[in-house]
Amino acid sequence: MSFRYYLYVSDVKVDMLLSQIDPKWARKRVTELSLGLKMAGARHSVESAGPDRFARLERVLDHLSDHGDLADVDEPGQYVHGVLPMQWGPIGDGNAVYFGGHSERTIVGLGGSTTHVLSTTHGETPAGHRMSASLMPALLTQLATLASGDDDPGPDALGAVVQANSALRGPVQLVEFVAKRMLHGPHPYPELYPGQDRAVLLGSPLYVALAE
Repeated sequence: MSFRYYLYVSDVKVDMLLSQIDPKWARKRVTELSLGLKMAGARHSVESAGPDRFARLERVLDHLSDHGDLADVDEPGQYVHGVLPMQWGPIGDGNAVYFGGHSERTIVGLGGSTTHVLSTTHGETPAGHRMSASLMPALLTQLATLASGDDDPGPDALGAVVQANSALRGPVQLVEFVAKRMLHGPHPYPELYPGQDRAVLLGSPLYVALAE
């Protein structure tokens, strides 16, 4: 039996997809949360990290594998699965986490909210309510900050992914992930790879786990 050591799980995306895949499961989830709110008040944020978190994720992954548009990073569908060496860490103002790596043909970036990193302590942020870093406009702004120190993502979104990956520091870890495809297109600097077809992919992960 193989086990995953999860670094990141997006309960928001998992529950959104599960409500469409299995409405009965979603109704059960709402009932459980409602009861939890009555009994524990503000502890509802902890409920989403309960032991059924990974069961819900596996239910979604099974459906995507059997019925969804799930493919690899070089030929991405609506969702992508990969096992790649990647660097990762918080970016911008710390509200976003970013994983960057590449296959032989594709530069890959994955970005989302730091609240989905499993070691994160959940609570109110000093900045109050902000746009989720899993949404593309917010993520591109954070990537631009990492890539150039400027908070304007500009027109070249794929270029921001390439530059952000180049700016990442820290050790490389082999990770496995499934992510929603957000952007995919030809490498914006083809002169760096004469005679080769290279692409750039930006995704929003459902999960990221160590694969080593």
